[in-house]
Amino acid sequence: MALGAVSCHGSPQSTGDQGMKRWIILAAALAVGMAGCSKKTTAGLPAPMPGQKSTAEAMLAYSHSMSVDLPIADIPTRIDAIRKACTSSSHGACNLLNVDQSSTGGSITVRIVPEGVQPLAEMAGAGGKVASRMTTAEDISDAVHETQRDRDQLDAYAKRLDDIVARKDLSVTDLIAVSKEQAAVAEKRRVLDNAATDQHHRLDTNLLRISFNDPHARASRREFGDIGPAMVDSALDGTADALAALAEGLPYLILAFPLAWLWWLAWRKVTRRWRK
Repeated sequence: MALGAVSCHGSPQSTGDQGMKRWIILAAALAVGMAGCSKKTTAGLPAPMPGQKSTAEAMLAYSHSMSVDLPIADIPTRIDAIRKACTSSSHGACNLLNVDQSSTGGSITVRIVPEGVQPLAEMAGAGGKVASRMTTAEDISDAVHETQRDRDQLDAYAKRLDDIVARKDLSVTDLIAVSKEQAAVAEKRRVLDNAATDQHHRLDTNLLRISFNDPHARASRREFGDIGPAMVDSALDGTADALAALAEGLPYLILAFPLAWLWWLAWRKVTRRWRK
């Protein structure tokens, strides 16, 4: 009886423990499932395309390119939105370099500060599919150092010319020659200054080119576009075959004509005898 009492009192507690374990296992499974769903959703999103900044140690000029699949009807509006964002400097200093549109897509190229690359990339890919993206860097440190070296040498040469002009014993002819040389040096310095400005501009900004395409429009255009060349090729092949067949049969036609004429004369002669 005592054992039976103990068994009766212990059964509800055991059942409650098992139920609690089931709820814990179920909650853990739901948590794992939600974590898995969250990871899958995040993995499907396109990776960011941040701008890159050059440093004094590594003089790198960065450029980015990305391709976005978008319905053809949305491409002009998207390009115009990016153009306005660039020209209004909504995301930092930006220069519009090129805009191109066609029946199957379009593209826009800008040069913008590194902080503005990511916002424009997000604007381009919104509602579409980012098909590809690429970031490249060009090391222009040699070009920068060479330009600076040429400027220093030119400055030293210009200073020597200034010292010559300052001489009181300089003849008029020599003064004219030195003045011409100073003008040539000033023009070379202007070219070098422009080159240095362009180089530093490339280091301080990023080049961004965004291409838009409608894969469905491109596929249909390719299918219909192949009809014309295929018809021309078929017509040319058929004409060539016909000419080849005619060339092969021409000797037989030349021989067959006199034979047919002789046969016709003989047949006519025979029929005349029958009539008589």
